[in-house]
Amino acid sequence: MELILIGAILLILSLAGAPLFTIIAGIALLAFNAAGIDIAALIVELSRLADFPSLIAIPLFTFAGHILAESKAPARLMNFVQALFGWMPGGMAVVALCTAALFTAFTGASGVTIIALGGLLYPSLLKHGYPEKFSLGLMTTSGSLGLLFPPSLPIILYALVAKVNLDTLFLAGLVPGILLLLVLSAYSIRVGIAAKVERIPFSFGNVWRGLKEAAWELPLPVLVIGGIYGGAFTATEAAAVTAIYAVVVEVFIRKDLTLFRDVPRVIRESMMLVGAILIMLGASMGLTNYLIDQEIPGKLFALMNEYVNNKYAFLLILNAILLGITMIEIYSAIIIIVPIIIPIATNYGVDPVHLGIMFLMNLEIGYVIPPLALNIFLASSRFKKTLPQIYVAVLPFLALLLAVLALITCFPDLSIWLTTVVGKH
Repeated sequence: MELILIGAILLILSLAGAPLFTIIAGIALLAFNAAGIDIAALIVELSRLADFPSLIAIPLFTFAGHILAESKAPARLMNFVQALFGWMPGGMAVVALCTAALFTAFTGASGVTIIALGGLLYPSLLKHGYPEKFSLGLMTTSGSLGLLFPPSLPIILYALVAKVNLDTLFLAGLVPGILLLLVLSAYSIRVGIAAKVERIPFSFGNVWRGLKEAAWELPLPVLVIGGIYGGAFTATEAAAVTAIYAVVVEVFIRKDLTLFRDVPRVIRESMMLVGAILIMLGASMGLTNYLIDQEIPGKLFALMNEYVNNKYAFLLILNAILLGITMIEIYSAIIIIVPIIIPIATNYGVDPVHLGIMFLMNLEIGYVIPPLALNIFLASSRFKKTLPQIYVAVLPFLALLLAVLALITCFPDLSIWLTTVVGKH
């Protein structure tokens, strides 16, 4: 009776908006107590976080992303990409996709991309003659593009929770991420041709000006990806280099931010996100420890194996489940769900790297699935449109995203081929 009462209290607290980590920790404490295990086991798991070598990458990459978001870097990057691709049919839409993907990869937060870039890209799309519905759908969708590219925070978090090599996971996301961009770009070009949108004549002068304008920001992706896979430094060291580089460029060279007024504010805001993630991660590790101790994943696998004996049938069901949990924020979903599905997927012979990319792709799509998706609410607020208008606008993009997800699910080599070539798998 006591356990039922405590469980009901936790449910009420969650519905009342209590922080998720308190609910996870409460469930873990309740479970340990019911099993007769010392509840100090949860604190042990919290302290064990300090042993994760890749942990420091989370606050450093998050801080660097917020520094870029607060500066004028997005506008400079957009101008350069526009000078490169503006001459193409659908060029401005391709500009929006590439800029949003790059920006999201560094910020790791879909909402930041829509809020920071929406005011720049959406009016530009309309100005160049793109249909309003297409422009709304593009901006809503592009808010979560880039989560498969380094140094995306969800990739780092997944690697920590799933105990997968971070460098390998960074590399594995490149081909699926590029494929996703190519598919959406092809659709954008088709719309651009059909709508006869305005093109920007190609000019080496414009490219040169855009290159000079964004000269300090453009090396960042090369610095991170090239540095890691060139053997110059690890992913954690890349995070430190990125954070220092971002501060030096935006504060001392560009002077978009001030050292004593803006930087402390950015540190405070970015570390609030990091703190919430780390607390949830620690509490979740305690709950995961209990689930493993009670052999819950093994029992779930045995139950599923009665009805599902094919790896691809399992992946299809898993996709449906993951797409159905869009009400869970992406970091919470990784922390709560990954420890449960990893052992089950392993029993079905699913490669953990392939599973990671598929999992992240599902959550990326989850940002635009009506009616509860975060991107839809943010776009409705940012662009002053009703929710039904956004629902209709995202449907063609959602269909394309699901098609790419199907390809990634059915063809694991799309995720692991590059890691094998480089020798990281």
